[in-house]
Amino acid sequence: MYLDHPKISATNSNTEPDRIERLNRVYGYALAVADASGNEEFLGKLSHLHDHKGKLIVVWFAEPSEQDKECFVRAWNSKVGDESSNVEHEVTPPIV
Repeated sequence: MYLDHPKISATNSNTEPDRIERLNRVYGYALAVADASGNEEFLGKLSHLHDHKGKLIVVWFAEPSEQDKECFVRAWNSKVGDESSNVEHEVTPPIV
């Protein structure tokens, strides 16, 4: 069992709690896509997911591959996401 899951946050999550629920569904979808494709490094690179007014911001510990990025684009563009391709990727290495 993997215990170091990414942090999940959303703008206005106090007044719109469904945003956090949506991010949890998107996270599960993206993880399933990565797992089905045999991408074993995906989860270890992932740091944080944030929904900022309908834009998914994915923060990585290490540079994501195009395959990594595509997992979140597919998830965010699906019925469980925002049904858009408004996804931004950032890299923030872990603080040692």
